[in-house]
Amino acid sequence: MDQNRNNPNHPQDGNPPEKNKPRNIWTALIITLALVLIFSWIFNAVSNSQYTETTYSDFLDAMESGNLQEVEIRYDRIVYLTKDEAAKPAQSQKACFTGLRGGGDTMALAQKLHDMGVTVNEPIVEDNSTIMMVLYYGISIAVLFLFMRMLTKRMSGDGMMGGFGKSKAKMYMEKQTGVTFKDVAGQDEAKESLEEIIDFLHNPKKYTEIGAKLPKGALLVGSPGTGKTLLAKAVAGEANVPFFSISGSDFVEMFVGMGASRVRDLFQQAAKVAPCIIFIDEIDAVGRARDNRFGNNSEQEQTLNQLLSEIDGFEPSKGIVCLAATNRPEILDKALLRPGRFDRQIIVDKPNLQGRLDTLKVHTRKIKLSEDVDLRKIAQATAGAVGADLANLVNEAALRAVRKGRKAVNQEDLMASFETVIAGTEKKNTVLTDMEKRLVAYHEVGHALVAALEKHAQPVSKITIVPHTSGALGYTMQMPEEEKFLNTAEELMTELRTLVGGRAAEQLVFGVQTTGAANDLQRATALARNMVTQYGMSKELGLMTTASVQNAYLDGQAYMDCAQTTAAQVDREVKSLLDSALTDALRILREHRGLLDEVSEYLLVKETITGDELMAYVNAEAASQIEASQEVPHPTQEPAAPSGPDSAPNLPVSEQKEGNSER
Repeated sequence: MDQNRNNPNHPQDGNPPEKNKPRNIWTALIITLALVLIFSWIFNAVSNSQYTETTYSDFLDAMESGNLQEVEIRYDRIVYLTKDEAAKPAQSQKACFTGLRGGGDTMALAQKLHDMGVTVNEPIVEDNSTIMMVLYYGISIAVLFLFMRMLTKRMSGDGMMGGFGKSKAKMYMEKQTGVTFKDVAGQDEAKESLEEIIDFLHNPKKYTEIGAKLPKGALLVGSPGTGKTLLAKAVAGEANVPFFSISGSDFVEMFVGMGASRVRDLFQQAAKVAPCIIFIDEIDAVGRARDNRFGNNSEQEQTLNQLLSEIDGFEPSKGIVCLAATNRPEILDKALLRPGRFDRQIIVDKPNLQGRLDTLKVHTRKIKLSEDVDLRKIAQATAGAVGADLANLVNEAALRAVRKGRKAVNQEDLMASFETVIAGTEKKNTVLTDMEKRLVAYHEVGHALVAALEKHAQPVSKITIVPHTSGALGYTMQMPEEEKFLNTAEELMTELRTLVGGRAAEQLVFGVQTTGAANDLQRATALARNMVTQYGMSKELGLMTTASVQNAYLDGQAYMDCAQTTAAQVDREVKSLLDSALTDALRILREHRGLLDEVSEYLLVKETITGDELMAYVNAEAASQIEASQEVPHPTQEPAAPSGPDSAPNLPVSEQKEGNSER
């Protein structure tokens, strides 16, 4: 195999065998002559379409009758235009031509026509006209021959004309990539898996001496933006070897065979500079599973087959390592994932809290930060974010600092950029009516109070009723104190109550239902459906799961996999959970109606309040309730007699406010 690849006469090497070169030359020559004949025939057909062949007698009759308008005497023929044809529009005129009379005196004929008032043209005929014609056709044939020669050469060796068959892979050296493992944070497990490949590229003999074979290919699997491409470049940078980068879609063309040709060319280039790394991004574009049930794509299958053949063709000892990335591993062809090809899958998952903190440190290395910046709080607030999201967050914070005229990024810039990502920028030109502002205020405080008064809820960090470009007229932000990977049923029910807390506040205070709860209800319904179909938290269905998750690294949507009767039962269970959450939220807000009014009125004045300000109201109410309970006489003691008939019993502060507000 290796000897054949090094043989310049081997067909697989991309160069045609020497014995085929004369055949290719004759083929090019024949095609060139055929094209010349075709072009000449087309040229003559087009040029003669405006002429009509007549006899010399017809010409003499037209001359004697005075019907000639214009005559051109050439070296082999007479071309003339009659007055009848000249009267027609220019686009429809047709000239006539006839041969010259043998031995005729063209000068005498021209003089006679001139005397008759006919316009006569007699072009100059050079003696070397024949030579010029031969040169013209000779140059044309030579140009066409070279063109066809280039065409056949590309078809036989390097692909088709124009470089269609040439690989579009970008080649980087280590100094050009400038990426190492120091530039990749939050993916410690993935980096450990790739260190073996780097060590193999540095010391291949250490593995071959013991008889070990390193996997030919490694598949990087993860959500978009997690850093799969960055990891591949870091591997090349650490190994200090050439790095070929190409997208899977670059192999796919409208011409059959172009994808396979590009695959061959890519691996031929890699073999010349081995050891090296070949990285195919979005390999699912070319490695999709083959299926003949609904027809096939011959171009896609040819490309995939060629890729499989090339991976099988090179020896690991040559130092060629194939890396690929995808976020849809479930649709890849099984032949691509078998041992001996992409047999090692490396999960590039979303970073945890420490990973996000490390990622923020990497992206802020070149950013001037003020002393008040606490990256850990930003990492806590960005649960579920990937590396690309954090990079965008840092850049948005830097842009905001410049807009504000500051020389360094502070904590406010980072938090504001985070809010911009989730809610958009503020819409300063949106003017709400007083009633709409009150509805939005009570809606958001409803969310916040349910979260603040529930045991398992995440702490509230901010409440605002300022409209944003995302379409939200306000929002309540919750920031987790710690990162959790498991949630209990009670914690999920608390989240449901928090989501429907806004609708509960609208119903309790105003007795209306608004469209502002649309997003809340969508999220609540999705959570309740997951509890029933995936988490086994349904009383009726028990532990049975009725949905399966597809495209886990993309949208992660769940699709029902059950009978229609079971699906209807699932809908009833989802509705039951939502109704229960709404009932609980109404109960909580009714018990703390006074607190709901106080915080809402305060929010209407300030428009934006922090979680600490909210908790100050909550703690004050709790303290007043404790104080009021201590003033109530013990049941064993006799209550003191009222001082007068108008005296009223001492009620807790919250109950008093609730009664006043409902009157």
